[in-house]
Amino acid sequence: MSIKSFFAKQFAKKVYEKTQKWAKNPVETQEKVFKNLILEAKETKFGKDHNFSQIKSFSDFAKQVPVRDYEALKPYVDKVVKGEENILWKGKPLYFAKTSGTTSGAKYIPLTKESMPFHIEAARNAILHYIHETGNADFVSGKMIFLQGSPILEEKNGIKLGRLSGIVAHFVPKYLQKNRMPSWETNCIDDWETKVDAIVEETFDKDMTIISGIPSWVQMYFEKLKQKGGKPVGEIFKNFNLFIYGGVNFEPYRAKFENLIGRKVDSIELFPASEGFFAYQDSQKDKGMLLLLNAGIFYEFIKAEEFYNENARRYTIGEVKLGVNYVLIISTNAGLWGYNIGDTIQFTSLKPYRVIVSGRIKHYISAFGEHVIGKEVEEALKEAMGNSNVRVNEFTVAPQITPKDGLPYHEWFIEFENEPENMDDFILKIDNAMRKQNVYYDDLIVGNVLKKLVITKVSKNGFQEYMKSIGKLGGQNKIPRLSNDRNIADKLK
Repeated sequence: MSIKSFFAKQFAKKVYEKTQKWAKNPVETQEKVFKNLILEAKETKFGKDHNFSQIKSFSDFAKQVPVRDYEALKPYVDKVVKGEENILWKGKPLYFAKTSGTTSGAKYIPLTKESMPFHIEAARNAILHYIHETGNADFVSGKMIFLQGSPILEEKNGIKLGRLSGIVAHFVPKYLQKNRMPSWETNCIDDWETKVDAIVEETFDKDMTIISGIPSWVQMYFEKLKQKGGKPVGEIFKNFNLFIYGGVNFEPYRAKFENLIGRKVDSIELFPASEGFFAYQDSQKDKGMLLLLNAGIFYEFIKAEEFYNENARRYTIGEVKLGVNYVLIISTNAGLWGYNIGDTIQFTSLKPYRVIVSGRIKHYISAFGEHVIGKEVEEALKEAMGNSNVRVNEFTVAPQITPKDGLPYHEWFIEFENEPENMDDFILKIDNAMRKQNVYYDDLIVGNVLKKLVITKVSKNGFQEYMKSIGKLGGQNKIPRLSNDRNIADKLK
């Protein structure tokens, strides 16, 4: 055991014990976070506008602060972007994480001196929990890579801005700098395809032990490595044993990854966003990710089926139940209040509180009242693939409301690496899995409102070409699993 591995195990034990203290007292932990947030922000413009000085309980808060998305909070954010102080949080933010918006164009999410450390600590602690549980720390002496956006930052009214992953690159601890790949110069390459090629050249002969990134883009990296080396990634990087990912469900990619790597490797799932680092997988044995209740974020939960109802009930951590689809609402020490991040989650455990990401509240199909969510299509595809040799590179699903003939249907656009031997049988397996999960979908099939789903094959690299065509190739961008319209579907056609 190296000295580095020894100290990593000792540090991991301390972090695990610290985590247990707040994880075993979830309600008290969240109450403490809530009170601190209100106290710290009561003299801000937002705090004064919403009577923070009179708020004594969550009930008071819910009456004063409505649930908002970015567009609704934008008048306040615009003032922060202009350089005004004490608007959403005390002083000015350290950074803006710039993300793609919807109706409002680019979104500027504030990162403060209070919120920024939690982004760094959470990613670190995820690895330390893995070390503590498995006893495996040998990888800390090897090279590690995170496929991320450029660390080059712009400046707006004295505040630096960039992609979250690029901002985080400035906070990599010194003890990891020597191990971290790729080089700063390569990381600054803006064109994604050029960047991945450069990363392949730079890492090909290195002892890579940890690889991290969104699965779809790591897959591109692995394919180029395999093409260059003429052998599986696991033979090129003999000590590569840990894959860290976030942003999408890994299950649809798992079989393809094992084929590219040539063997199984452990994985850690993360739930980061520009708005906060919400959860990480703290155990290889238990399903779900540990919800971070002490990270400067106060959580609320609204049942997805009730979300668009007027005065939908807002639940706190002590009131949630297993298996219910909730919209995640946050208030943070970066100045987001009653903020809808757009993600839906389900609890897999209440002791401690663990979650899975079930989809996006805006990414669903309910053209006929079926309200299909991301988790359902991912589970159905996983079940249909089973132990077969079917490999899927990417997929998305959209409704076909006005077919040329026959009943409407759900159209699955799938880019296969290995196609099923019997496509009709594969379709039936997916359809049956969907019907088991979603009673509304089943009723529509039984009632001859919908016919069985249709699969449309997408040519190799078709999804990459689509993302490139809309200027979102690489980085933290990802294909929506579901759309309630045909915008993506028609372009893929």
